[in-house]
Amino acid sequence: MQFIHLNFKRTLSIFSLVTCAVVLLQACSVLQPETYVPKRGQVGKDVMWLPTSDDLVLKMLGAAKVGPEDELVDLGAGDGKIPIAAARHFGARAWGIEYNKDLAALAQRNAQRAGVADRVRIVHGDIFKEDFSKATVVTLYLLEELNAQLRPTILAMKPGTRVLSNSFSMADWEPDEVIRVSNGTGYFWTVPAKVAGDWTLSGLDGKNTATLKLDQSFQRVGGSLTFMGKTQTLVGARIEGATLHFSFINEDGLLKAVKVLVNGNALSGEVTGPYGMVDIQPPPVKLEGRRP
Repeated sequence: MQFIHLNFKRTLSIFSLVTCAVVLLQACSVLQPETYVPKRGQVGKDVMWLPTSDDLVLKMLGAAKVGPEDELVDLGAGDGKIPIAAARHFGARAWGIEYNKDLAALAQRNAQRAGVADRVRIVHGDIFKEDFSKATVVTLYLLEELNAQLRPTILAMKPGTRVLSNSFSMADWEPDEVIRVSNGTGYFWTVPAKVAGDWTLSGLDGKNTATLKLDQSFQRVGGSLTFMGKTQTLVGARIEGATLHFSFINEDGLLKAVKVLVNGNALSGEVTGPYGMVDIQPPPVKLEGRRP
């Protein structure tokens, strides 16, 4: 009996050791020590790594009204701070493209630590080769010459795509907003629809067709409207993503407002007004347009 008792105690001791070893291994797999720590100013493929301040990240994402319906891509994701903030504070789905393999792996680990790995992924890749065309928000912390190289790709994205850049501008593409915090500056743009050219409109005055001529420099637009044999300069013309606004004077001398959605070479919307006569507002008139 004594022999059996001793063996039983030995079995329990071995079992306890095995159990402890398994628990320790599991703990190590979950809480691995961080072996890679990026150095501020370290040189990458085209830029050096510098972290973005938390207050600037949050203010930029707030300016772009990032939300749960958005897919954000961070070009040059670094340690993943921006995608993580977009998911954690704004509920967005986010991913980043990072050329440095170690930084990309660190960013993914940071997403796991932040509890947002289900909504954040970091790709080890090249921002000039990865396809990010489906993103609704693009963030950058690159040099101005790299922004210039990326600009044609960004301008070809879906109208209404929001673009945010830390510190560096897009040359002559004027920002919609300059975002300032105590220790940094950001820039915000909205990708505009391409509206330059001649459009034929129907429904402008309820019966006659009209010709709309538009000139465009990014989000700045201007032009003229010709109908019933008369040409006039547009009033208050502007493009906000895919939405075009302008006003004109109708044959009765009343100011009318136009708001249309641009879809390639077609547009549709309505004519409202006159302004300032709330009690006798006529119903909106449907407007359609085509560009050759």
